[in-house]
Amino acid sequence: MANLATQHHDELRPLMFSIAYRMLGSVTEAEDIVQEAFARMVGPSAPQARSPEALASTVTTRLAIDHLRSARVRRERYVGAWLPEPLIIADEMADPARRIEVDETVSMAFLVLLENLTPVERAVFLLRDVFDYDYSQVAEIVGKSEANCRQILTRARQRIEERRPRFEASKDRRDELAREFLAACETGDTAALERLLADDVVFYSDGGGKVAAVARPVVGGLRVARFMLAIGRQVAAAGGRFEPIEVNGQPGARLVDAEGRLGAVLELTIADGHVRELRNILNPDKLRHLGLSLR
Repeated sequence: MANLATQHHDELRPLMFSIAYRMLGSVTEAEDIVQEAFARMVGPSAPQARSPEALASTVTTRLAIDHLRSARVRRERYVGAWLPEPLIIADEMADPARRIEVDETVSMAFLVLLENLTPVERAVFLLRDVFDYDYSQVAEIVGKSEANCRQILTRARQRIEERRPRFEASKDRRDELAREFLAACETGDTAALERLLADDVVFYSDGGGKVAAVARPVVGGLRVARFMLAIGRQVAAAGGRFEPIEVNGQPGARLVDAEGRLGAVLELTIADGHVRELRNILNPDKLRHLGLSLR
């Protein structure tokens, strides 16, 4: 099996990264998990599995569970709102390790929601409902009985469904609204911003204690509009710009200065014709994998 795992290295990496990133919400940590998983898979202590894919899923998931248990302690002490590391698909497609099937389960809204689950609940939910493994496979991977996995999944689904985010059904409409929103931020069009924002819109900011960021969410259409206009003025004053991109499968933007240095990544959650949530990642540790940063 070790030789087979080595032979299928490039084929297995996308699956392994997909599991690890959804488990951890971190590009850099997911890449570390994938690297460690391959080392375990070719070692003498590698678990027995039916196929290279089963072995890859098992080792990656188990490592991610262990890592997440320690990461949850760190996140409880995190300064301000914790947000996932942004995954910019267009930039990452050259790296096979970051090829990931884009759907709502990689959106920041969904990854943040998964934080409400225990590591094992998260693994069972993802393996069954996202990666479509049958219960026998899930049980083998997480080391529990099928009956126990069914109970775990029931609890996890209840927690997820209570707060599951909604998304704009039409990608074209979603992207059109995002372009209008970013243009209004750049031109200072308050009326357009208020029209595009939901009344109960929420703005989250993640500076991680490394850079200035709002410690608490900004709530409400008018308040978020004013806040985004202030950001737009700061970007303009630095000679910078909003560059529309797809962030975690959702519309968003890079905020860059005149030299193209990255200052932040913004992701939008759009549903029912309005921007409902905004997530702004400024923590330089979470932007480093994307290239040259301001900090």
